[in-house]
Formats: sequence, C-alpha cells, structure tokens
Amino acid sequence: MSAKEIDATKTGDGMLPYDKGFTVHEACKADARFSYSLYVPPSALEAGSKPRLLVFIHGTGRRFDPALQALASFGRWNNCVIMCPLFPSGVRGDRNLHGYKYIREGDIRYDLVLLAMIDEMSERYAKDFSRFMLCGFSGGGHFAHRFLLLHPDRMSACSIGAPGSVTRLDPERSWWVGIKDVPSIFGITVDLERLRTVPVHMAAGSVDLETWEIMHRPQSAYFMDGANDAGETRPERLQALKTSFEAAGMRCQLEMIPGAAHDENAYLNAAQDFFAQIIRER
Repeated sequence: MSAKEIDATKTGDGMLPYDKGFTVHEACKADARFSYSLYVPPSALEAGSKPRLLVFIHGTGRRFDPALQALASFGRWNNCVIMCPLFPSGVRGDRNLHGYKYIREGDIRYDLVLLAMIDEMSERYAKDFSRFMLCGFSGGGHFAHRFLLLHPDRMSACSIGAPGSVTRLDPERSWWVGIKDVPSIFGITVDLERLRTVPVHMAAGSVDLETWEIMHRPQSAYFMDGANDAGETRPERLQALKTSFEAAGMRCQLEMIPGAAHDENAYLNAAQDFFAQIIRER
C-alpha cells in the first residue's frame, strides 16, 4: 500500500483504524528488535482528553495478548491506554530468556527501550505520557521493580507480580542483588526521595511455592553472591523486597492472593484493584 493509499484510510481525527482499540503490533522506531501492542479506548482520542498510560510487562513465556485483553476493560472505564511491550528472547543470538528482567543485556538497555516506545506513542497520539503506571508478572515483575528503582520520576504507581528474584535497596551489594554499583552500570543514582512518592503494590499467590525455576545455581548466568538470600519462594522474596522498600521509607502494600499459585489472571485482578484505588484517590 502506498503512502497515499494509507492516508486515504485515515479517519477524521487523523488516526488509522489500526491506531484505535486493539492496535497493530508495532516495531519500536528506536530499535526494531522490540515491539509493542496497545489498547486505545475511544475516550483517549477525544479532544482535550488526558488519558493515563498503564504498561504491562510480560513474563518469560512472552504471551502478552491475554493480559492486553484482560486489561482492556480497565482501560475503557478509566480513560487509560494499555501498552504491552514485547522483549523477545535471544535477541543477541544466544537464546537468553532472561536478559530483560535484569534491565541490561550486553549493550541493550531495556529501560531505555521502554521509554523510547512511550515517547514514540506519545508523539503519535499527541498525549502526555511522561508519567505512567507500570506492572508486570513473573519475569515482568522482575523488570517492573528494577525499572522503578532506576526511573521513579516516570512512575505514578507500580505493581510487582510474583518475581522470581528481587533487587533490594542494599547499598553494600552489587547489581542485581543490591544497588551498590547502579551509578557505574546505568549512569543513574537511585533517588530515594522520588521513590518515596510512588505507591507500590506487590502480589503473589499464597501457594506460589515452586522453587525449581527461581533458585540461582552457581553455574547459571545470573548467579552472584547473595542471589538466593531473599528467601526460597516468591512470596518470601516479595516480603523481603517489601521490608527493604519500607526501611527506605517507601509506601508498599503486599497482597497474598488466597489459594492462587503462579496465576497471572489472579495477579491482574489484584493489580487492577490497586490501580483503580490510586486513580480514585487522585
């Protein structure tokens, strides 16, 4: 289809039909190895509308579409655009499943990739998404809380779902277990004052107790001293993260979902309740 033909498909507001509702899966202009899908509610495109943005980060399996579908009604009733990025496995040719979880993989900075995606869509829709809500489940929970530590100035709220391992606010331990060398790795100083302004929700199933995937063994790529010190199970590790955050004066609530195992749907229900509460308060 030519540019002229594409222009002819635009609607009265200058948008393509594919830019509304459930959008096409879009390559990121800054780095086309990465991409994202959106749900854009009708209210977000109204003149003078100031929609919110909620970003959901997928887990290791990369199946983000069910979450996008599940969050669409939240977006519709809260004038909130939903973004689901895709960080494929093995982008450096090594079948690495886990790079995005730790923010940096070789020369890739996943935090900057996400910010580039948001800047791109902000320009396309001519909306201000300089601050946004962020959530993620499992591997996405890894990313969400580490992104929060690096960019609290961009966060209006953060929900962390059942990460396999956690980064505590420990200035004596190196990244990713602690934050000792964050300035040398990321060129960022952890801003505790800003972090204290961001409401944080943490959730895991009360019976999410399998450890086979989350125990770091000496031969594994991300093993380091202290890798397993936060606890054996996901609930224990989230509790350790909460304790660390609260010791730094951050506002946190931890939710153990009764009877749930490693269940993304149960987590999304809890996260939506949290974000709805934040929106009501504001």
